[in-house]
Amino acid sequence: MPINILMPALSPTMEEGTLAKWLVKEGDSVSSGDIMAEIETDKATMEFEAVDEGTVGKIVIPEGTEAVKVNDLIAVLLEDGESADDIGATPTPQEASPAPVAEAAAAPAASATPSQAAPAAADGARIFASPLARRIAKDKGLDLTHIKGSGPRGRIVKADVESATAQAVVAPTRAETPKAAAPTQGMSADIVAKMYADRDYEEVALDGMRKTIATRLVEAKQTIPHFYLRRDIHLDALMKFRGELNKSLEGRGIKLSVNDFIIKACALALQDVPDCNAVWAGDRVLKLAPSDVAVAVAIEGGLFTPVLRDADSKTLSKLSTEMKDLATRARERKLAPHEYQGGSFAISNLGMMGIENFDAVINPPHASILAVGAGVKKPVAGADGALAVATVMTVTLSVDHRVIDGALGAQFLAAIKGYLEDPMNMLA
Repeated sequence: MPINILMPALSPTMEEGTLAKWLVKEGDSVSSGDIMAEIETDKATMEFEAVDEGTVGKIVIPEGTEAVKVNDLIAVLLEDGESADDIGATPTPQEASPAPVAEAAAAPAASATPSQAAPAAADGARIFASPLARRIAKDKGLDLTHIKGSGPRGRIVKADVESATAQAVVAPTRAETPKAAAPTQGMSADIVAKMYADRDYEEVALDGMRKTIATRLVEAKQTIPHFYLRRDIHLDALMKFRGELNKSLEGRGIKLSVNDFIIKACALALQDVPDCNAVWAGDRVLKLAPSDVAVAVAIEGGLFTPVLRDADSKTLSKLSTEMKDLATRARERKLAPHEYQGGSFAISNLGMMGIENFDAVINPPHASILAVGAGVKKPVAGADGALAVATVMTVTLSVDHRVIDGALGAQFLAAIKGYLEDPMNMLA
């Protein structure tokens, strides 16, 4: 029978997307792994691959259509021997409902062959995945039985596996994890509009990214018990050290920024205080071994937090080069999901915009985020009580109290301060 192709979830946070472009047309033959369409998510434009073989019998959603819900019907694929007459009455996107995961896993896969035996889940049901997804999972050392598929019949596709490399691997006990309380809602659009009915205004529709940011910020402030720790950091030694390093790097086209040193200092501090290198997982805490540091990057209409993996083991020049590449591709919306998901900790730096101090909102499931202000010349008292002028940067650590207590957070912030005020230790 014809195969319904549904709008995929190309990232764990995706709820809807724009079908930007079809790369096939009705009557075209496709094989598993062929790219069928380009889909704009809340974060980036991504390619959607076929997971079955067949002929495109009908394109239900035309290209350029916005706000297509995940699991809405977007096209119909015909198998060998079938024709358009076999499609019958095609349901509207709203009528097309996704199969439950368990049923989808147990359903026969149209393109599966005996040589492509699917792994079995804990309950004995078979798990189906595209050949490309299997290959990526094997390369990454991932267990397909712990990954939820978003393809037809619950098939695991490339995007599912790529997302799983970051944080989307479904733990066996995930179903037992209690759900967080639903956030309360503010005033409705109609009520707000009535309040300003006698004023001139422009209504700006929210795009996918802004909707996601709004949802996650409400979730963060309503479900995470934030508290805040502040320290002043003297930067004069770092500025001198940075100047010396940059002079030695002139011929290599690398110029280290203060932010590069902050990333490295935080990564090393996470190793020194490993209980802070953790995330909140509903009914448990996951402690990470590597220091995967996320860094907020402002883009038009929102922000990304690309993740620098294993930042503790990378040189300053490597971190600088990688950060510049991630920031450039973030502004172009060309990051893959695994490049902006994951990590246990984030940095938000508004110092270059003249902000001296601020409080940042934790990005769940992270346990903390460091808000970095500008370095400002200030009078300071030395150890002997004499006044001097120093470059001082104020930082604020926002902490999830469920994961990190006050004394532990203070220890972590002291470690960050220590590296930044004695930067030679970052090279030890």
